[in-house]
Amino acid sequence: MIIIGIDPGTAITGWGVIKTKKPKALEVLDYGAITTEAKKPAGERLAKLYFELNKIISKFKPDVMAVEQLFFFKNLKTALPVSEARGVILLAASQKKLKVQQFTPLQVKMALCGYGRADKKQIQKMVQQVLGLKHLPKPDDAADGLALALCVSFTPFTKVSGGLAK
Repeated sequence: MIIIGIDPGTAITGWGVIKTKKPKALEVLDYGAITTEAKKPAGERLAKLYFELNKIISKFKPDVMAVEQLFFFKNLKTALPVSEARGVILLAASQKKLKVQQFTPLQVKMALCGYGRADKKQIQKMVQQVLGLKHLPKPDDAADGLALALCVSFTPFTKVSGGLAK
């Protein structure tokens, strides 16, 4: 099974693609970040995100997409644009008929580190260790994308309704 993990953002959207192989073996296919220019209008930034994400989906043909879910936000100014980016990401998944699983940051941290307050560096180190990478995955947004993909590989895909896992 090929899994793509997406860490949504307007400025930087991290992504990672892994493949599950025979008994519990995992292979990293690729990872990176989609960046947009802060000075561009929101519509152009979201269009770039949509276009670039569709290229990645078409290249790797994932079976499942994992997306970070906004569970709690400290700053409404950043939460709204991230929500818009999530909308574009979910639209791209729907158009490609991808199953989607959503995880909160707390769920990702618990799954990878066993600790809900793990920091970005701890997530990067665990992703590196679990996937057998020579170097820490960078940027940390890409590491988060890989972490989300790993969460799908750790959890059984249960109920699916309308393309979204519940």
